[in-house]
Amino acid sequence: MKSGIIHSGFIYEIGAAPFASCHAATLCEASPGHVVAAFFGGSGEGKLDASIWTCHLRHGRWSAPVLTAEGIEPDGSRYPCWNPVLFKPRNGTILLFYKVGPSPSKWWGMLKRSSDEGHTWSAAQRVGPNLIGPAKNKPVQLDDGRILAPTSVESESGWRLYFECSTDNGNTWSAMPYVEQDRSIIPKATQPTILIHSQTLLQALGRTTVGRICETWSRDGGASWSALLLTDLPNCNSGIDATTLRDGTHLLVYNHSNLEKVRYPLNVAISRDGRIWQAAAVIQDEPPGQYSYPCVIQTADGLVHIAYTFKRRTIGHVVIDPAKLEPRPISEFVCPPPGSVTHRVDPTQ
Repeated sequence: MKSGIIHSGFIYEIGAAPFASCHAATLCEASPGHVVAAFFGGSGEGKLDASIWTCHLRHGRWSAPVLTAEGIEPDGSRYPCWNPVLFKPRNGTILLFYKVGPSPSKWWGMLKRSSDEGHTWSAAQRVGPNLIGPAKNKPVQLDDGRILAPTSVESESGWRLYFECSTDNGNTWSAMPYVEQDRSIIPKATQPTILIHSQTLLQALGRTTVGRICETWSRDGGASWSALLLTDLPNCNSGIDATTLRDGTHLLVYNHSNLEKVRYPLNVAISRDGRIWQAAAVIQDEPPGQYSYPCVIQTADGLVHIAYTFKRRTIGHVVIDPAKLEPRPISEFVCPPPGSVTHRVDPTQ
């Protein structure tokens, strides 16, 4: 099902980058016609050389990866970089969030800024005391100027969702309470993504370890959130991302698989209400392979850009014309069959 897909390729060709492995892409429109991508690349996830790299899309061509941030501390010690997130507030500079630390349970949030569309960046700074910034997916900015960053912790005491908020266009941030979670039903939840139904009604979808995507709702513009519940959408304990298009349609990119570590196929679903989803497109479905950790934005021209990890060897890039999507019953997305051992992949490879 390739409806709506008008371009499919790679941000860089396999073997053309100065690193062997990559993961966790993020996208931001710096200006009309100019998209910036960031991801971490190195010898492998969690390795000391895992650093943040950026590329620029202009006139249909991506620039070569440029080293943008490293996990080198003031005392000279070095740690891996993780999960960058790009975001441009209204009337603001581009923000590049990323994590630094030995593991997701012990990382901390770092932030750089760019006032020239991502070509140069400020010195790195901490997001704030005990803050990590968005865990994987982009923040949203409401009409009143508040910015909500969807985030989570993956500590020894549990995986839990929460949000960080800025009221000064991203200059300072504060943490909100954890989302209520029944751990007998959802023992672990992480990496939420936010949908905007109205300026008061928000929905966040997240990753879990129980084979299904979870959700929480806010009816007061993100000030408080409902207890976490499971949706009917499958999840293979891998990252998802979603966005609300300008016509009000909600678009979700995820692996339609409920098998741990089976990170294929990579799918697009759409919904008008955030509850009933329809199959819209299949980005990748050739096993074996890891097509994972998507990010999605809508650009000024109305097109949808998606970037994702392609087998940890490069970053895939897809452009969709949402007007050309042909939604069908969600049942047309087929989960990989149980016991498909040959299709199982190591998410670190």
